[in-house]
Amino acid sequence: MALIDDIKKVIAGEVDDSRGVREAMSRDASLYKVTPELVVYPKNAQDISALVRLVKQKKEHDSASHISLTPRAAGTDMSGGPLTDSIVVSTTEHLNKLREVGADYAIVEPGMFFRDFDRETKKRGLELPSYTASREINTLGGMVGNDSGGEKNLKYGKTARYVESLDVVLGDGEVHTLKNLMGEELRAKLIENTYEGELYRRMSKLLADPANATTVKASTPIVTKNSSGYPLWEVGDGLSSLNLCRLMVGAQGTLGIVTNIRFKLVRPKPYAAMTVLFLDKLSDLGVIVPEVLAHDPDSFESYDDHTFGLAARYFPEFAAQMKSSMFKVGISFLPELFMLVTGGIPKLILMVEFRADTQDEALSRARMLLVDLKKKRPNVRIRVAESEEKAKKYWTIRRESFNLLRKKVRGKRTAPFIDDFVVPPSALSDFLPKLEKLLEGHDLIYTVAGHVGDGNFHIIPLIDPARPDAASLIDMLSHSVYDLVLSYKGSISGEHNDGIVRTQYVGKMFGAPMQDLFRQVKEIFDPLDIFNPGKKVATATSVRLSQFDFPGTKK
Repeated sequence: MALIDDIKKVIAGEVDDSRGVREAMSRDASLYKVTPELVVYPKNAQDISALVRLVKQKKEHDSASHISLTPRAAGTDMSGGPLTDSIVVSTTEHLNKLREVGADYAIVEPGMFFRDFDRETKKRGLELPSYTASREINTLGGMVGNDSGGEKNLKYGKTARYVESLDVVLGDGEVHTLKNLMGEELRAKLIENTYEGELYRRMSKLLADPANATTVKASTPIVTKNSSGYPLWEVGDGLSSLNLCRLMVGAQGTLGIVTNIRFKLVRPKPYAAMTVLFLDKLSDLGVIVPEVLAHDPDSFESYDDHTFGLAARYFPEFAAQMKSSMFKVGISFLPELFMLVTGGIPKLILMVEFRADTQDEALSRARMLLVDLKKKRPNVRIRVAESEEKAKKYWTIRRESFNLLRKKVRGKRTAPFIDDFVVPPSALSDFLPKLEKLLEGHDLIYTVAGHVGDGNFHIIPLIDPARPDAASLIDMLSHSVYDLVLSYKGSISGEHNDGIVRTQYVGKMFGAPMQDLFRQVKEIFDPLDIFNPGKKVATATSVRLSQFDFPGTKK
């Protein structure tokens, strides 16, 4: 009997193996194309449990089977995380409900779009502050899967900080609630004669082993943002505490499939003002970054001259994103236009936002930074956007540059493969010129945008997919850039995760002993390789999935 018929027998949701649907699910926002065998739309957690039990049974019967389950939400992932040649489990169609909003928390299904979630929580004065630049098109499940961060990371941190518990279908096909267990609660779990108890015992043994603890300590990233590997340094020692929920956040669905998320929420400050710096030399970053950080901003973001040029080139689309007329947007940019005419296009634009309980307080903090920097750096061009509305144009450029690249530039395509590295902010003035030198001479157009406050940058090149050296160029630059990043003790991924594009470099970042611990984690949770194989931990499947979406490459 065909696989699709077997699945239809055990779930209430839909199954589709039509060519059009499979084609639509063969891509995300990465540079890969991998066509699934079929797509499942589960109606509830029970459907996912039935799917896992079915796949488990088939793999136990045939150990050579490559059948697997890969969760997918909105498909905005830039790493190839939700791509598979087996079964896609799509959550946006049915598993998209907001279950509950409390005084400081919300419970939500993974397929709900952030924009809809944000609208509902804002009605109560609450916010999940780890939203990304793709906030209008991504989902909560994707944010959890990647441990996403965004423009508020400097103050509020990434998604993991706000996930209090997860309901997850694990390898036994049952739904388990994972949260941080401590003290007596953990000791009780460790002696429990259940599947879950055994899972906790094996993870406790792994983490409590002195040699493994030494490896984890030595391999812990020193930068404040990281989505690469499994965060063994943040899940506890296995004896006094063990947080398997934290292990799931950022796992990209490789350890189980999330069905419910409980988020802790915050009450954001309602008013904002922004200090905007226009830098002509990257070397200025070394002194300016610590001076800005000393003022304790809420956000510290950046974009480069290429991004600014892109917004100018596609001005009508940019105005539409601001939900305003081209005339009004044009008027709002007159001060910047005068600045460009008199001083030229800056190399980097820095956005420093301050939020407060009153507009006067937010504006006062923005002006204090301006005054301070004018005294110390009189040659740096600086403006203050006095309100959130006046700062909107800068945020729109920062958030929309990648979408404009994808949609508007003809004859080339976005190739995010060095799109998410992190280096210590203090090293930026030394690091960025070296990065520019690596990228020179390869006939590449690219934009640079980033969270400069924590040293996380997104480099998005445009590549002619017909050029014969496309695959070799990507491979060469990936190695060169990641070697440079790691020479500064940085991370290969701050928030976009490993997926297909970076899994092969995880060992380079963490070293063989830590990589072996990652393999053991995968084996403990998923010995049959049911969940999203080939991501985070390299397997034979990784090779089968490494398919660029370029003409002439193998599909």
